[in-house]
Amino acid sequence: MIRYQGDVYRPPSEADSLILQATLGCSYNRCTFCAMYREKDFRVRPLSELREELAWAARSLAGVRKVFLADGDALVAKASFLAELLDEIGRALPGLKRVSCYASPQALAVRTVDEMRDLRERGLTQYYLGIESGHDAVLRDLEKGVDAAEMIRVARKAHAAGVKLSTMILLGAGGRALSREHAVESARVVNAIQPRFLSTLVMTPVPGTPLGAAAARGEVDELDPVELAWELRELLAGLELEGTIFRSNHASNYLTLAGTLPKDKAAMVAALDGVLRAPERAPFRPKWSRGL
Repeated sequence: MIRYQGDVYRPPSEADSLILQATLGCSYNRCTFCAMYREKDFRVRPLSELREELAWAARSLAGVRKVFLADGDALVAKASFLAELLDEIGRALPGLKRVSCYASPQALAVRTVDEMRDLRERGLTQYYLGIESGHDAVLRDLEKGVDAAEMIRVARKAHAAGVKLSTMILLGAGGRALSREHAVESARVVNAIQPRFLSTLVMTPVPGTPLGAAAARGEVDELDPVELAWELRELLAGLELEGTIFRSNHASNYLTLAGTLPKDKAAMVAALDGVLRAPERAPFRPKWSRGL
């Protein structure tokens, strides 16, 4: 069977995937807002354990089409380890269509284009990259460890390797003071990256993080649903994309939007304009039903 260690997280679009913990924890693990791997020390799991779990999956799970490599930073493992693991996955699950993983900017900096291209040819075809913001001051506050220029540079490496990028922007990350700048600069960075997928989450202080501690001290300026709708509207208005699927379906969002950019950009902006004109009629998700 699959022997999961600790809490396991995956993107919404990986709901039907086999989750395989290639690594435990996150090698960076310093983002101020993230509590997912605070209780784990990062390590790469032995291939022998993963082979056993894949053998069980081959016997017990019919029709596996997607595999997600957990935990938070599998791409930072040695390329030779990942190549061997992907070969094992391909042998065990011959009907597989795709393997994906989270990719920190630090991991993208470590991997060469040739390594990523080789891993893509072995099945690792999609990365989830948390851009969070395109504004350098916001990125510093979030302790992402990179500035906007470095985020663009490493993301373009993945593009050069032919890997699809699914990127995330963290609404509200700049507070009220930097809301517009955060939206405008985030759109600029996303435009430079041209990801295949783009989604939004809402910055949510949680216990056990520096952001949660700051919120408990009253130091975090959380935007309300109307302010977040305005920020999302500014983000979408600034996007100039050539073929990106957009979603705000993560449970942290107050509003759910979906479309393909650029085709649906005007309609989504118009929908947000309607929300801002009559927020009392807006289909905001109740606060109690939101989550991470």
